[in-house]
Amino acid sequence: MGHPEFQPAPARLPAGQRIYAIGDIHGCDTMLAALHAMVAEDLAARPVAEALLVHVGDFVDKGPDSAGVIARLLRGAPAPMVNLMGNHERTMLDALDGQRAAVTDFRMTGGVEALASWGIDAGSDPVGWAARIPAAHLGFIRDLRLMHRHGPYLFVHAGIRPGVPLEAQDPDDLLRIRHGFLESPAGFGVVVVHGHTPTKGPVVRANRIGIDTGAVFGRELTCVVLEEDRLAFLSVRSAER
Repeated sequence: MGHPEFQPAPARLPAGQRIYAIGDIHGCDTMLAALHAMVAEDLAARPVAEALLVHVGDFVDKGPDSAGVIARLLRGAPAPMVNLMGNHERTMLDALDGQRAAVTDFRMTGGVEALASWGIDAGSDPVGWAARIPAAHLGFIRDLRLMHRHGPYLFVHAGIRPGVPLEAQDPDDLLRIRHGFLESPAGFGVVVVHGHTPTKGPVVRANRIGIDTGAVFGRELTCVVLEEDRLAFLSVRSAER
């Protein structure tokens, strides 16, 4: 693989710390395995005192193997993990909990493929779906966090509402916001590392880093590498779609 190609980062981590953050996976388990292998290779080539791996949500839906993604994360990863909730996990849980509108949304936004990965027919009665999904998988999804702060960086699925303190952010904004966040030049007090909005290549701004590069649409699954005052990207191109 060789060393990552670094560029200046909009914030600085203390020496000896490195954070890897991976964008929206959407059931692309083969790509996730390949990217985890790249992270492991980088850690072996460039050991660091403190490493953290953050997945910014949307593990499920649209892609071929949501169940495989969850199973892989339950087995562990190349570094200690923080796993965040995306809007697709929230919709899935709401559907499994019997919310009729969420059932419709789930089916229309990739839930058919997700359910199939657990051997469930999306046309079947939603009342029986949860019982067909392994308890460990459901527990993983229910335990996902909404955000993670690490020094000058905030990791969250979609973004934050400008002008609102972090402790007062609406969970729905954290999971779904686009308008009002993406175009904002405001200083948030943190650099927000997020997914949710797919772009052709990662986006680096003074106040945010976007890492959803559309893996499930035939593009790349991307990992940003943050250390000291620099950043780099690891990526793997789709071989599943």
